[in-house]
This record gives sequence, C-alpha cells and structure tokens, in this order.
Amino acid sequence: MSWQQRLTQELQQQRNAGLWRTRLPVTPLAGGRVRAGETEFHHFSSNDYLGLSHHPEIISAWQQGLSRWGAGAGASGHVTGHTPVHQQLEETLAGWLGFPQALLFQSGFAANQALVFSLAQATDRLLADKLMHASFLEAAHLSPANLRRFRHNSLSSLTQLLRSSCDGESLIVTEGVFSMDGDQAPLAALRQLADRSGSWLVVDDAHGFGVCGPQGRGSCSQQQIRPDILVVTFGKAAGISGAAILCGPELADYLRQKARHLIYSTAMPPAQAVAIDTALRLVAGGDELREKLQQNIACFRQLAADLPWALAPSESAIQPLIIGDNQAAQQLAMTLRRGGVWVNAIRPPTVPAGSARLRITLSAAHQPEQIRQLAEQLYAAAR
Repeated sequence: MSWQQRLTQELQQQRNAGLWRTRLPVTPLAGGRVRAGETEFHHFSSNDYLGLSHHPEIISAWQQGLSRWGAGAGASGHVTGHTPVHQQLEETLAGWLGFPQALLFQSGFAANQALVFSLAQATDRLLADKLMHASFLEAAHLSPANLRRFRHNSLSSLTQLLRSSCDGESLIVTEGVFSMDGDQAPLAALRQLADRSGSWLVVDDAHGFGVCGPQGRGSCSQQQIRPDILVVTFGKAAGISGAAILCGPELADYLRQKARHLIYSTAMPPAQAVAIDTALRLVAGGDELREKLQQNIACFRQLAADLPWALAPSESAIQPLIIGDNQAAQQLAMTLRRGGVWVNAIRPPTVPAGSARLRITLSAAHQPEQIRQLAEQLYAAAR
C-alpha cells in the first residue's frame, strides 16, 4: 500500500466512524461570545474560566512588554532567551504557590512531555489515572518506563498497582480537575498513598489553577496538600497561554540539564511573561470572578436538570452532557449552532467510546441570560 493509499483509507475510516475533525476560523469576543464569519454566538466551549482573556490590564501589560522586550525571546532559555521578566515570573509563581522552584514552558503539552521524557527510566513505573490528558499519556507510552493506569479516581485500584514490585521509582500521576469529566481527584488520599509507598505525586492542575482554592491557587491548595510536582497552565483561567512546572530545587536543576523542551526550544516571548505576571495578580485578587463563575455553574445545572441526556456530576466549570453516539453528539452541536449557541462535540479517542458528549464550559464572563438561552436551545433540540 502506497503512502497516498494509506492516507485515503485512514481518512475514510475517520469519516465513517463519525470522528472527522474540522477547524473553523473564529474570532473570540469579550463577554462569553465568539464570531464565525458574520455571525455571533454565545460561546460555551472556551477554557477562559474567569473571562480574563480580554481583560484590559492584561492586554496593556502585553503591549508594554512588546515595547520594552520585543516580539520574541530569540533563543532558548539556555542561550539568551531567559530574560529578567522570565526570572521574575518564575520566582513570583513559585512563591505564590508555595514551591521552591518554577520552570516556564511554552504549553502544558510541552511541560508534561518534558517531565516524563526527562525523568522516566526503564526500571521506573508511571501510575496514571485512566483519564489523564493525552499529553502525559503519549509521553508515557513513548518513554522506557512501565505505564500502568488505575481506574478513574479509584484508590483501591491504585493501591493494588502499588502492591506490585518495582525495581525503580514510581510516579503517581493525576489531574486536579479532569478536563473532559469536570470532576476532581481525591488529592489528600493520593498524597497519603504516595507517602506510604515512597512514590512521588504529580498533579496536572490545568483546569483547577485559578479557579479552585484560596486566591485561585488550585486544587492542591483547596485540598490542603502539596504534590511533589505540580503542573499549571496559563491558557485556561489566566486567559493567556504557556505553562509551568513547580517542584523542588534538585528536580528543577535536573530539568534544566535534561529537559529537551527547555534546552532546544525558543523560550516564551518576554512580553507574554509580563502579561502572565499581570494575569496572576488578577487571578489572586479574583474572588468575585470565582464567585460569579460558581453562580453560573449552579444556574446552568438547575436549568439543565430535566434534560433527557445525562449531565455529569461536575461542580467545576466543565459541564459534560453525555450523548453517547458520535453522530448524535455532532448533530446536537450543529443544532445549537443554528440557534446561536457555540458548543463543540467531543468524541473518541478524546473520550471513551460510547461517551461522546457536549463539553459545555462556563465562565465568569457569561451573563444569566446567555445561560438561559443555552438551556432553552438544549430543550428545543431535545423536543
């Protein structure tokens, strides 16, 4: 079979399975809205949980950073790409979250992959929640370590895996708030299991950072534990992009020596670091935004209580509406779009087979009337 024949066959299989992915050029707008072409929609597919992506102070900080530091870093941080504003952001972030060190990355995907590829050796094992993000799982599958996945949020399943022997070291890996189900990990219990087994606990808190805990410090702060390694991202509640690994000083030194994503990739633009620093200040002082988000979550769950589809038991901004069939989920998303509501259908392999869904995400930027219109369109589609 030629390359061209292989591509044609696999693309047709993707279409036949109802898994065809498309990208449309859209313009994000303030106030929980988005424009596609000439049409505006109520936007319920963004991870901009606090509505900070259009905050004037962040925009101004980025503009000032561009004027002072230029458009790009120009090199990796190991050459000349690590500027004083990068250093300041790492120190601010580490102090605020209570870790000795922080290391900046271009994305959460890069941070997770750098961590696994740098640390995992052939004698080690990675004990990961079944629903871990693709960025971690891909790296784990490609690493020489032994990947074992425990049932989602199941302490008994993890305990059973920990009983098996391991010649090397173990990492217990979970998310703070799971990206597709919106539920939270039992972090306090996982911390205890890690301590008893001599394992390290890794928490990817991409969807809890900025939303959970005092001052938005995240899921670990909310559950009053500190993992050995914390991954946070700035593309959700902080409204920008980029990520960081929080850890101890020796691991930070180790990653600086070994993490190829740090060594061989151009550093985050300095102006972006300036904008993130401003965003962190707004996140820390954003209790009113977090309260508004919680009110919007409660409003939606109350309005959606009688829908014929299963609404996952999530208390986070991520509200999955489980449809099941791939084509039905896609058709429902298109029906909503015709009614002026933008919600994306999520299908396998992003979620398990048979659990295609609408991943409805709420933001502090949404107004009650927008949430009511979302619910009305859902009920209309059900009829």
